[in-house]
Amino acid sequence: MKKISLLFIFLSFAVLPLCAQDSKTKEPNIKQFWMVILKTGPQDKVITDSVQRSNIFKGHFSNMEKLHKEGILKVAGPFGKNDFTWRGLFILDCASREEAEKHVKTDPSVAAGVFIYDIVPWYGEPSGSFKPGKPENKEGQ
Repeated sequence: MKKISLLFIFLSFAVLPLCAQDSKTKEPNIKQFWMVILKTGPQDKVITDSVQRSNIFKGHFSNMEKLHKEGILKVAGPFGKNDFTWRGLFILDCASREEAEKHVKTDPSVAAGVFIYDIVPWYGEPSGSFKPGKPENKEGQ
């Protein structure tokens, strides 16, 4: 019993500094985003015409640029070789899963069936590229 009481007292003092943080210490501001995993779709091996594939992927990159400029797409990029069918990743700043899915469906590679997708909530601090709204327009762009 004495050991339990000592442990309780020790833990109380160990936690006390965490409770009495300086008021200037900023706590993380966590926000929900939507993570989209793009996966190989059923039409990936069917659409073999190089001109058609080139047009689909031009549209894919153009759509990503549009979503970025609108402040919706925060991160995008391909996966390296993996044991899954994972091809790429988007992090979207949307109010709901339905809104995220609406934006994913505007991608020509998804519309063509080259990619299919999974969408899950993802949480992060809204700073850097994750700031709410559209990216700041830099000179020369």
